[in-house]
Amino acid sequence: MKKIDTIVVAPHFYTMEGAGVGYHSDAAMAVDGGKILKVGNRPEILAEYTAEEMITLDHHMVLPGFIDGHMHTACNIMRGLAQDTNSWMMFGLQPFDNAVNDEERDVGSRVAILEAVRAGTTTLGDYESKMENVCAFIDKVGARGNIAQTIRAAKRRVYQPGELYEFDDAMGEESLNRNIDLYNKWNNKAGGRIKILFGPQGADFVSPEMLLRIQKAVKERGTKIHMHVQQGDRETYQIVQRYGKRPTAFLDELGYLDESLIAVHLTDCTDEEAALIAKRGASMIVNPGSIGIIDGIVCPSVVFQQAGGVVALGSDQAPGNNCHNIINEMKNVCLFNKIKYQNPEVMPAWKALRMATIEGAQAIGLGDTVGSLEPGKCADYIAIDLNCPSMLPVYTYPMRNMVPNLVYSARGSEVSLVAVDGKVIMRDGAFTYVDEKEYLNEISKYPDDIGRRAADEFFSIDGTNAHFMREDKL
Repeated sequence: MKKIDTIVVAPHFYTMEGAGVGYHSDAAMAVDGGKILKVGNRPEILAEYTAEEMITLDHHMVLPGFIDGHMHTACNIMRGLAQDTNSWMMFGLQPFDNAVNDEERDVGSRVAILEAVRAGTTTLGDYESKMENVCAFIDKVGARGNIAQTIRAAKRRVYQPGELYEFDDAMGEESLNRNIDLYNKWNNKAGGRIKILFGPQGADFVSPEMLLRIQKAVKERGTKIHMHVQQGDRETYQIVQRYGKRPTAFLDELGYLDESLIAVHLTDCTDEEAALIAKRGASMIVNPGSIGIIDGIVCPSVVFQQAGGVVALGSDQAPGNNCHNIINEMKNVCLFNKIKYQNPEVMPAWKALRMATIEGAQAIGLGDTVGSLEPGKCADYIAIDLNCPSMLPVYTYPMRNMVPNLVYSARGSEVSLVAVDGKVIMRDGAFTYVDEKEYLNEISKYPDDIGRRAADEFFSIDGTNAHFMREDKL
């Protein structure tokens, strides 16, 4: 018998191999050196291997860790402050975003990361202007990071509807250089668990010349561009006014729609534009909860997939989406598209699970590394406790109901174990490498002061939530 690190035993495995969900019953998984050796028949695995650790999960389903393709965890310090309002970015978020400092963003980010991991996310696609401390915390927790740093030349202030952004070329240059520095310091670090992408905030936030410089830097380094693309009528207006064409056509003419681009949202895309982006070889990240709440729109992920593109799920930001939970996003993407197309067969649960795992990994450039439980891949896996009320009862014949229950009924608390590179980083609600209570206690110190600093601008803008406050509706 071969001696290895770990054998995981459970009654149900979903490997996500093939075109479906790769179901195995009464199975085991052999893990050594952080890699998956084999998933298969339990007696055969136990006859072939002996392990330092045997993880026996008697009433669980085991599946790949979730991929959260697009997050702004630093915004978590402003959770719940910018929903239910038009002009979300300028009239909802901006008064608070202008008041928050870097220390407070880091405090919020740490809590968001813990929230995501607790609900089964193993790969965090985080995106913000200063990511050094985020990389360090993801490393400390033991999770996987696919990190972009914001590149932006548009000055940060509240812009009125119809007002074009004011560019500061020095600011754009400085943010590009910081992204390069982050890449040099962190890419492939933490045992390969951290990958660094380049993050132009959007085609409307930097010049065409800067976009091309970013693309050149990305191709030289073999990484990817993680960018908001046609994320709303605001961006469309900015690009049409500056360049006389819609964002998709502008980017296509620039040669930007290729396999190096991860396109986020596509909120204001027509079906034809979304299909073009897919056909050019770019991938997509859809954030159904966030865009549903802040824009009231269902983004064209179904059309993108029908055109041959791969789509990841993302939780986006907590001021408007209010949580970092990919189980929630699986449910949202199913429900919203069924309603959009008035067809209950559109976006079935198994498809959403693939978007949260293997197709999500493919979309963000990690399909050869994670997203499925296959030999040679990193042992990033989670266990769902099937004895939780939201998962009961369990049927295996004539149909299995575990995937529909996970997508439509689960809330995140059903995740009882999270492992990355074969190492358990959360088990039964307790984190292995960090003290969660320390970070939860820390964040409670900041809201009062942030609120005082933001109050004047919040009330002077007089947005929807200011009205709600005066009317005792919050």
